[in-house]
Amino acid sequence: MITILKKLFIGSDNLSDPNVREKYGKLCSLVGIALNILLCVIKYMAGFFSGAIAVTADALNNLSDAGSSFITLIGFKLAGSKPDREHPYGHGRMEYVSGIFVSFLILLMSYEMIKSSVLKIIHPQIPNISTATFMVLIFSIVVKLYMAYYNHVIGTKIDSVAMKATAKDSLSDMAVTSVVLISVLIGKLKQIPVDGIGGLVVGIMILWAGISAIRETVDPLLGKAPDPELIKQVENIVLRDDRVLGMHDLHIHDYGPGRVMMSLHVEVPYKIDILELHELIESIEYDIRGMIGCEPTIHMDPVVDDDEEINVLKKELEDILADIDVGLLYHDLHIVRCDGYSNIIFDVEKPDSLKMDDEELKDLISDRVSNYNSKYHCIIQVDVKY
Repeated sequence: MITILKKLFIGSDNLSDPNVREKYGKLCSLVGIALNILLCVIKYMAGFFSGAIAVTADALNNLSDAGSSFITLIGFKLAGSKPDREHPYGHGRMEYVSGIFVSFLILLMSYEMIKSSVLKIIHPQIPNISTATFMVLIFSIVVKLYMAYYNHVIGTKIDSVAMKATAKDSLSDMAVTSVVLISVLIGKLKQIPVDGIGGLVVGIMILWAGISAIRETVDPLLGKAPDPELIKQVENIVLRDDRVLGMHDLHIHDYGPGRVMMSLHVEVPYKIDILELHELIESIEYDIRGMIGCEPTIHMDPVVDDDEEINVLKKELEDILADIDVGLLYHDLHIVRCDGYSNIIFDVEKPDSLKMDDEELKDLISDRVSNYNSKYHCIIQVDVKY
């Protein structure tokens, strides 16, 4: 169904176009609203006539899913708004904000279901389950499986956190309905009042889904670590030119899908003509922009690579850092020679696994370097790995 609607209402498959991405989000949200309302109506009627609290609770869960899809629809619309004076980086993070609203709706619905189920456990009744009720639940499982499939496929295709969360929510809904189906089967065949217990299990499962969804939508807003695969892509583009000696200080800022900004330092030989280096840096920025879809800003770091003293010091410094922790890296090393001593200036990138305090680390490195050569005075900046 989604494939047919995509041909009718989207047409183009150019995902670099923000309008195409927005259309995908709107289409999937509208389909989600329609299917969830349908499931809510038929399950509520089945629960009402049978007296099964678990079925009614599952119907209300579908109603909250319809509300979630509506909020996601609004989120895609707002996220697609063009940048303005107050929001120069666009409104892409509205998609994450809409995901938080969806998560809180899920939590609210789980609370109501748990409360109703506890009352049903205290005052148990065996519901009057018909064949139609079983057919409704089986139909719901099939529909939710389909919704999980298309939300996952398209969410991965357009890199949408909200749609991926919706896919997981659909899978949890399928599991929830399966629990409801099992509970009503037991009640029907064994005449055991487990309806309230089934509803309680449903509520707890939805509660867990809501907590998981909050984590996934809050992380991008707080500023989570970039995907290692993205870092690898950037490194491959930057380091493929022989004139580039290295890169460091890669900072990535996510302002929503398709709105990623990055800055980095690229090390180049100091003797190459400045105009040639400028052209090299611009070509790297152009490749990153075209191949990854990020907006890069590159700082050029000239490296002295023909000074014998610096080359010997580099090897010694590598050994010193490796002896402290194999994950320690350095960059931007240069020497300022003075009368009787030299300032050794460099940055150190400390791995997360090294729990040593920054000042303690700097003192330790300085002592090791001074032991190697007493005329060296270290000026060290400890970098955070973003």
